[in-house]
Amino acid sequence: MFKKILVAEDLDSISIGISKALEELQLHNVQHVKYCDDAHLKIKKALQDNAPFDLLITDLSFLADTRTANTTLASGEELIAAVRKLQPDLKIIAFSIEDKPYRIKSLFDRYGISGFVSKGRNSILELQKAIKAVSSSDEPYITAALSHIMQAQPVNEVDTVDLQILKLLSLGNTVDQIATQFKSNGQAPSSTSSIEKRINKLKIYFSAANSTHLVSLSKDMGMI
Repeated sequence: MFKKILVAEDLDSISIGISKALEELQLHNVQHVKYCDDAHLKIKKALQDNAPFDLLITDLSFLADTRTANTTLASGEELIAAVRKLQPDLKIIAFSIEDKPYRIKSLFDRYGISGFVSKGRNSILELQKAIKAVSSSDEPYITAALSHIMQAQPVNEVDTVDLQILKLLSLGNTVDQIATQFKSNGQAPSSTSSIEKRINKLKIYFSAANSTHLVSLSKDMGMI
């Protein structure tokens, strides 16, 4: 079982519930933070002290950090990405109300999280199950109601440029208008043919009949 745990959660009521769940599992070396930047600093400091955490439990959505104007990490996903660079082998469980398949799947595919638990009814019991599961196995754990997500195609083939194009399409931009925006920003690809190729690739990838269908699917999956 885990020896040192960090919980990143900005709501006291939920943080208290997580604490009780961990106590019931006889896990007592637990630290809590309310901000992603604080979590990142604690993980970094623990590594420097040769006393690393072996589990991070984090929410995905956080209220804005009003203590400073220099917030670096504003979301749990950004925290997970940063932590992966610091401590690649750290086991991470996302504990969130997020229900968008694309976003959840990307946490496994892109960042190699160990588990995902949906906040809701019986979620504390589900979190305890997840902690037990990931402590004894490298197999990903996900809330039963969302297990179908793991059968979906990997999301690594969709990059940030693809997401930008989808967002611009959803706002009613034509391929020519997207190309013009990319050119003005000095961003590649900026030719209409390259952007069309990316859109066609996405249509095939998501089995979309046309651009309108593609945008609709993207919204349903939480990509935009």
